[in-house]
This record gives sequence, C-alpha cells and structure tokens, in this order.
Amino acid sequence: MIMNLSAPCHFGLESVLKYELKKINAENISAHDGRVDFTGDFETVAKANVNCSVAERIRICLGEFYAKSFSEFIEECDQIRWEDFIGRNDKFPVKGSALDCEITSIPRLQATVKKSAVNRLKSVYNVNFCEETDALFQIEFSGLKNTYRIYIDTTGAGLHKRGYRPSANTAPIKETLAAGIADIARVKYENSVTDPFCGSGTLLIESVYKALNIAPGLRRKFTAESWTHLNSPEIWDSVRSDAKAKINKDKDFTAYGYDIDPEAVELTIKNAERAGIRKRIIVKCADIRKGEFPQNGIILTNPPYGERMLDLKEAEELYRVMGQKFSPPAAVISPHEDFEKFYGVRASKKRKLYNGMIKCNLYLYNN
Repeated sequence: MIMNLSAPCHFGLESVLKYELKKINAENISAHDGRVDFTGDFETVAKANVNCSVAERIRICLGEFYAKSFSEFIEECDQIRWEDFIGRNDKFPVKGSALDCEITSIPRLQATVKKSAVNRLKSVYNVNFCEETDALFQIEFSGLKNTYRIYIDTTGAGLHKRGYRPSANTAPIKETLAAGIADIARVKYENSVTDPFCGSGTLLIESVYKALNIAPGLRRKFTAESWTHLNSPEIWDSVRSDAKAKINKDKDFTAYGYDIDPEAVELTIKNAERAGIRKRIIVKCADIRKGEFPQNGIILTNPPYGERMLDLKEAEELYRVMGQKFSPPAAVISPHEDFEKFYGVRASKKRKLYNGMIKCNLYLYNN
C-alpha cells in the first residue's frame, strides 16, 4: 500500500530531513515550513522511524481540505476511509490543533473527527459500537488558515525519545535538533568533536551517532509495529538488521565533553552508556574561563545564555571568552541576536533554527 506520509521537524531542518528521506528511497519528497511530505509503503514507514534523526514523528496523511465552517469540516471528515487502517476493535483517540482558523473550538473539532470515524467504522464493520481494545491508532489533525490535515501517527513517543536520556540538566537541547546541528556542521567528515558546555551530553551522543552512521531509532519501539493486520514484524526486523549492518564501527571518532558542573559530567557519562557509545566519549569537569579547555576537532556547542544562567551579562562575557579560545571549525547555537558582537568574530555562515519555542541562530565558523 502506497501512502501519503508526513514528518514534522524543527523549523530550519527541512533540508536535512529531505536528505535523510532520500537515503531511505522515499518518493515524492516535498519540504514545507516545519514538515516534509513524502510517499511510501510500510517498509518506508519503518525505515523513516528507525533512521531519521531530525524528524519528530512519522504520520500517515489521510486527507487535506479547506473548511471555514463545521458543516464543511464534517462533510470532509465523512469522506475519509478510516477503515483502510483502523480495525474493528482498534483504539483511535483524537487530538489536534488549529491556528488562524475560522473554527476556534479545538474540543469541538476533536469531537467531530471522532464522531466521523465512529460512524463510518460502525457502518463498515456492521457493529453497534466500537470496542477500542486492540492496537492504537492515534488520530491527529492540524489546521492552519482554514486548511486542515488529518493524520494517523505511526511513531508513538516522539522520535527525539532515543532512549538514552531519561533525565536531563537545565535547558537541554532536544535530540532531534542536536542531530540537525551535527549534520549541518558536517560532523561525519571529522575525526572528533568537542563540546565545552556538554550538559547532558546530547550534542556529543548525536555527533557519535552521525559519525558512525548509527540509526537513532534502533533502541526503541514504534506504535505501527503493533499494526499486525497491516504490516508484519519481519518488515521491522529487516529494517533494523539493515541499519545495524550499516554502522561504521571501524571509524576513528571520539567526542570530547567538558562542563563546569560535576553532575553534568556524570549525567553525560550515564547517557553515553545508555546510548551504547560510552567508549567513544571522553568527559571531564572543566571551566573554559580558567584555561582548562583543550580543543579537539570541530567545536559543537549550545553555550549557556540568559534564560539558563539568569544573568545575560554573564553570558555575554562568556561569549567573549569563547571568541578568544575557540578556533575554527566551530558551530555555536545561540538565541542572542548580538552573539557575533560579543564573540568578536563574524560567522562564516548563519542558519536560523528554533530550540523549542526559542528563535536561535546557528553560527558556523569554517577554517
């Protein structure tokens, strides 16, 4: 079955995601703000979930339509072939969002989608009610300026949930964003990476994954694996086996992490152990302001800033120290609009990214 698929991602990482989808042979790939659409079968779904490092989740798109009123919305929902995916006894909760739409009630939209699915499934399966006891089919909708898209989620917990970071320190960078930064900085072509503000170690771990071609979803399960009436466990086993075979175990690559906080150092070590790459990471407690920072390979870092340190001027002073001690190549993500002024060097290139809801720039310094 060829399906319309969609993968949301951080704004600014669409091109990275497009490249990853091309590598798994997805077809009809098209990038939009904050998402990439494509087509494929259930093997494509499995490959995308296991291999994509910057996608937030993989969704099946059941329909896209324009509706300014509830009557129009209901009419469109009633055309969706829910039975193509949802079985007689499967669970199908509904959640969603809408922005700049004429219809403003999210609960009413949720109830409308649910009712449409229930009525059609009752008719198709000739039952009086839907038991909803078997596999989960999470229905999602998103509305933007009266255009709605209806999805079924194949992933479950977001793809940033790699399984190695059950806890984190203050203001951690998301795994998917860290993977995107590593990709943009071309980490896979380097022999080492250094993060002088390693925190929970996310940038280090994602850099190792990128350099050694380790699929980020190898250590977790996905919702669509339970859809046995639609796809087989053999598909997922095959995709995982193929991903394991492509790991570049022989590559000489080491990630170096430093942090002023001993607890952050310990957290990085524990996360690296859970990620299965502890031997590839060297972590020490150090303060770059005291000259305790040896640089190895490319610098990749998310330095402290006002919201994290509660003192913007202290963050700006730290940027000055970084500018004096760092040498190219380097990639620094910061929300500070005047970062280059305090760093003292204009970036070779800047790229707009979002760290959660915070607008940032990725400052790239090349040799």
